[in-house]
Amino acid sequence: MSVTEQFTEARDHLVSLQQDWERAREEFVWPRFEQFNFALDWFDAVAASEARGSQDALVILEEDGSELRRSFADLSATSSRMANWLREKGVARGDRLILMLNNQVELWEVMLACIKLGAVMVPTTTQMGPADLQDRIDRAEAEWAVAGGEDLAKFAEVDGGYTLIHVPGVYADEAARRTPEVPGRTVLSLPEAYGAPADFAPDGPTGAEDTLLLYFTSGTTSKPKLVEHTHTSYPVGHLSTMYWIGLEPGDVHLNVASPGWAKHAWSNFFAPWIAEATIFVHNFRKFDAGALMDAMDRVGVTSFCAPPTVWRMLIKADLSQLRTPPQKTISAGEPLNAEVIDQVQKAWGCTIRDGFGQTESTLQVANTPGRPVRIGAMGLPLPGYDVVLIDPVTGEESQEGEICLRLDPRPVGLMKGYFGAPDKNDEVFRDGVYHTGDIASQDEQGIVTYVGRADDVFKSSDYKISPFELESVLVQHPGVVEAALVPAPDEMRLAIPKAYVTLTAGYEPTEETAADILQFCLDRLAPYKRIRRIEFTELPKTISGKIRRVELRQHENDRAGAGPDDAASAPALGREFREEDLPLRR
Repeated sequence: MSVTEQFTEARDHLVSLQQDWERAREEFVWPRFEQFNFALDWFDAVAASEARGSQDALVILEEDGSELRRSFADLSATSSRMANWLREKGVARGDRLILMLNNQVELWEVMLACIKLGAVMVPTTTQMGPADLQDRIDRAEAEWAVAGGEDLAKFAEVDGGYTLIHVPGVYADEAARRTPEVPGRTVLSLPEAYGAPADFAPDGPTGAEDTLLLYFTSGTTSKPKLVEHTHTSYPVGHLSTMYWIGLEPGDVHLNVASPGWAKHAWSNFFAPWIAEATIFVHNFRKFDAGALMDAMDRVGVTSFCAPPTVWRMLIKADLSQLRTPPQKTISAGEPLNAEVIDQVQKAWGCTIRDGFGQTESTLQVANTPGRPVRIGAMGLPLPGYDVVLIDPVTGEESQEGEICLRLDPRPVGLMKGYFGAPDKNDEVFRDGVYHTGDIASQDEQGIVTYVGRADDVFKSSDYKISPFELESVLVQHPGVVEAALVPAPDEMRLAIPKAYVTLTAGYEPTEETAADILQFCLDRLAPYKRIRRIEFTELPKTISGKIRRVELRQHENDRAGAGPDDAASAPALGREFREEDLPLRR
């Protein structure tokens, strides 16, 4: 049986069991290959099939209403042209290539081309400046960089022996389509690739454990790490992600994620195409809930994934304007609170299903199709993942502890390791398990509930505090758009819960607002979990949109260092209020 047939068999088996988690967990076995190339062995095979060749593989809708459609057969041919052209220009198997493009068709074409060649991609958001790009060029040891015309100038300040490849933007005029000059740097023009031959022959087989992707993490708690994935860990590993979403052949899947981050590869590339589904992208410079729902109706979206921030903005709009809501609705990135899930259920008649994974892996734990969702819980371990919770203190299995993955057998969807970081690898791959760094609890039915990052959970007066639990209550208040809870140093209690809050339009950062929000939480939380301080501000975030709680924790430590009797000298992000100064009902 060929690798294509083996992969098809594993995929079809999971699709057939999407409504039967117990059987899927019991029967699913990862396909394990010695050689595998997703673009050649899978995508091109789908493109050559009578059933899917002419089906849309990618649909991109622009803000101006223009629409681009490419079939599986189209992308198979253009990616082969690009692979031939890149090889002619010197891109070789194992070469590392910075990929810094917006949501434009060339992004998908170059990704497929790189997979065919065996080149190593380093996806990078277009929001990166020269300093971040220098770090990525250096640490990834990149020899090539593919970027849009609007970003090429950044590389004038980036040292290294790499070659630039120019990709004109979607709205580029004739002048902007010409290859620009970057001082001291060779710049090639990607549009030339469309004139290359469409028949591609690889220079040899692709090893399953050969490196395919180097992903920088978002850096919410530390400096971004460099995650190494292989030609199977994402291309095959995302069978679990496909299962969680519930994708089937012919679906139209919309995932709101920016290029450069792992979630974009998850469900704007691998998972939908594993399922032989259509990827839909709606390009917008500024989020508009109404425009997004209009686009979903226009294209007929059947499956929708968005981060919590987008879901929270959506429920502020009139959800009923979406005439044909998707029945597969999911969220990932950070845990989703019950209020959002409830409102979408009432408006669209479907339940948003949470899932948990990392840049380091594919989906590990999730609420899967066909099962009742316990609001606030992440769900159950997915087929192919043996999840265990380890008490960080005792090192023993526990009902609450760090989410870990047993390594015997090793799940295919787990990273090869952190590139160039042997000490970090020793830390996370120890005692026969992979340590995620995330804390969760598990009940007698095996359902897993997220508690927080291991370095986010803290103690106050000897009580363990989960920031996520308190944040979930905060965002239920109508005046709260987003919230982040961190420990504020306290002489008596060691630390006390403090909330940083971004207010909804129409709410002012006043004493009355602070009192109303804290009273709202006090009425819904156990006394030991009470939020004792609140500060109104815009929350610091990573470029990928995740809240940087590490920055807020440092801010609190800086405030404490300024001296408790000298509030005026303490640094401030916004306006702080303390519960002892407010008229609250205890």
